[in-house]
Amino acid sequence: MSELAAFETFALTTQQDPPITIHGFKSRNDASLPGLLLLHGFPQTRHMWHRVAPHLTDKYTVVMPDLRGYGDSSKPQELGAYAKSAMARDCVSVMDQVGFAGESFFVCAHDRGARVAHKLCVDHGRRVRKAVLLDICPTLRMYEATSMGFATAYFHWFFLIQPAPVPETFISADPRTALRLFLGGARGDLSAFDAQAVDSYARALEDPDTVRAMCQDYRAAASLDLEEQRADKEQGRLIRCPLRILWGKKGVCEAFFEPLEDWRAVTAEGVPVDGWAVDSGHWIPECVPEEVVANVLEFCV
Repeated sequence: MSELAAFETFALTTQQDPPITIHGFKSRNDASLPGLLLLHGFPQTRHMWHRVAPHLTDKYTVVMPDLRGYGDSSKPQELGAYAKSAMARDCVSVMDQVGFAGESFFVCAHDRGARVAHKLCVDHGRRVRKAVLLDICPTLRMYEATSMGFATAYFHWFFLIQPAPVPETFISADPRTALRLFLGGARGDLSAFDAQAVDSYARALEDPDTVRAMCQDYRAAASLDLEEQRADKEQGRLIRCPLRILWGKKGVCEAFFEPLEDWRAVTAEGVPVDGWAVDSGHWIPECVPEEVVANVLEFCV
């Protein structure tokens, strides 16, 4: 995508056993600018930030990795590799290696990336200055409050966690149709998305290893991540950096959850948590990128 042509690429080893390489983009601007980590969601890659990232490089050193299991990054096989604690460690290692070793940075994250960001804020709280989280509530809260309406709207959560090779077989039989359903719902409406971006997501989904990794990500969310979040809750391990929560007026957070209340429940007392619904569905960075840019610039100071 031409909007990302000005960014340099990186491939960084974040773990030795099993070896994990994280691929991504980094802005070429002044290294003295504060770091801003952008984390993508499912079933996407770092390219989903193409309408947002170019408008932030005057104020931040922008770093956009492919999460492990996605895009060009490594795709380990074992379930434990997709616990959000492991994916959060990748983020710390990436930021250490691109010039922010031991330093704090800002985070803006959507969907699966925001679930990684949640654990990043808990496990590496001193590293995250502030976080903007887009259209999610905490994983444990969403599973514990599951209703028929939520399960219908987010059918893919309960499809992707089925034992292998059930979801893998169905997705790999027709990856591009699966992508249309994941992105565009029953009508397969992709009008909100750039055609080149969609093609990049489709090419990734045509790789069986990517499909398996994405399913493992969701299986980990329904098992290991719930265990981690229950343990964090029992041990009083809370988010201690300010949060800005944005969610879509046409999405499941608005319909079935209380985003600010839900995030305040996992944030330390007295730590600011604010936010509101924006005129969008789930895909906020694509549908209303100007809202994301404006909120990052206003909040991440």
